[in-house]
Amino acid sequence: MKNNMVEFRRKFDYSQEKLAELLGVSRQTVISIEKGKYNPSLPLAMIIAELFQTNVENVFILEEEDYKK
Repeated sequence: MKNNMVEFRRKFDYSQEKLAELLGVSRQTVISIEKGKYNPSLPLAMIIAELFQTNVENVFILEEEDYKK
């Protein structure tokens, strides 16, 4: 799943460490989400979207291959 985490994080002027602290996760988790190596749980995705004052669909982009498995 693609995402716009880096763009939103920069828009809100958060470092990876600050974002991790706000979300209650490790910096490594933020890095993994940004790189697309880890898909957050739905509750975490919703918290991320709320923190960025948007909806989940604006942060996380579901691609065709994600739902055709």
